[in-house]
Amino acid sequence: MRAIPRGEVRSYAQVALYAGRPGAARGVGRELKTLENVPWWRVIRSDGLLAPPVAVEQARRLKAEGVRLEGQGTHWRVHR
Repeated sequence: MRAIPRGEVRSYAQVALYAGRPGAARGVGRELKTLENVPWWRVIRSDGLLAPPVAVEQARRLKAEGVRLEGQGTHWRVHR
């Protein structure tokens, strides 16, 4: 995840594939909760939505990096 450039996002499925674990997108989400000092906010759902438990903080961090978002509250979608 450190390889995801500032201002860009990848899906959980893409990160799993890059890690050599295709089909392990849910595992990526679980691992993100345990890792420190990684840009977890750059990983989003495949449908472009942010994960509800962290959506507000994730949106704040992505906006700070220049990622265009649509939505409000806990319902955000990355504008592609």
